[in-house]
Amino acid sequence: MVRQPVTVNGVTRWKDTAEHPEPGVETREAKGVVLRQEIGDVLRSIRQDSGRTLRDVSHDARVSLGYLSEVERGQKEASSELLASICTALNVPLAAMLFQVAERIAEAEGFTVPDTVPTEFQREFGNEELVGL
Repeated sequence: MVRQPVTVNGVTRWKDTAEHPEPGVETREAKGVVLRQEIGDVLRSIRQDSGRTLRDVSHDARVSLGYLSEVERGQKEASSELLASICTALNVPLAAMLFQVAERIAEAEGFTVPDTVPTEFQREFGNEELVGL
């Protein structure tokens, strides 16, 4: 076995590999989901869909233009207060933005969230009138 450095998201780890890896077999680690990048992508999408510029949103959110740009590019980890301020400036509820982020992460991880409440949960929690709808 030979140990080779493998870098993922700027973090280098040592991984054991065969001396002669088989052709066509990749030896690098899978890329994980980075929360700040998903948040930035969603914020940028919401801003662009509403036809707003970075300058407009940064002014309304009272955040520097450069910092907002870095948040959108996933280079800065925004605080919850900053996210709330940006969402207010975009006129979108924080929960709605975070829901979009959660959907993207679930999709990337291959996890599906049902869009209905399962019948067994409806019965368990006393919502009999919802069963059979």
